[in-house]
Amino acid sequence: MTKKLLFATNNAHKLSEVQAVLGDTYTLITPRACGVTEEIPETQPTLEGNASQKSHYLYTRTQIDCFADDTGLEVEALGGAPGVHSARYATNGHDFAANNRLLLKNLAGKTNRRARFRTVISLIEGGEEHLFEGIVEGHIIEQEIGSEGFGYDPLFVPDGFDKTFAEMTADEKNSVSHRGRAVRKLVDYLHNREK
Repeated sequence: MTKKLLFATNNAHKLSEVQAVLGDTYTLITPRACGVTEEIPETQPTLEGNASQKSHYLYTRTQIDCFADDTGLEVEALGGAPGVHSARYATNGHDFAANNRLLLKNLAGKTNRRARFRTVISLIEGGEEHLFEGIVEGHIIEQEIGSEGFGYDPLFVPDGFDKTFAEMTADEKNSVSHRGRAVRKLVDYLHNREK
């Protein structure tokens, strides 16, 4: 029998990415499915803080084991920006096209284009919190390529590859991505708990 796990997102892309890595032992449910329809707060200055804030918010309201993630693109030449502000880099909304345009503008003329994606997951299980981190190193190219994925995917080429995340299949991306790595740590933890 599959167990239900509440995931602090209503983003369909994220949901399917994480469900693919989790496999069929767990079924992900969304906040909306549990009656949480308001915006979940993300007001902390770090990825760890935001992930923790979101998971605690959901657990307090639902008492269901849950997890939340926060992801940032950290660009060396920009001092780690956009970082915790990745989703709202150019505007207050999640405007991926505007974010990508601003990133390219801010990197114009810079030779160091090293960057990394970092995901932090906060799991609350039985009231206890556990943190997991996934990192993928790579670089930012000079124009968008590819139509898969979302966010900065068309600009990011992970180390060891000659294509962007947006040119990869979901399976290819999950095998190397920051979120995939963090989720695999979460899955290992959950499966080891069952032994």
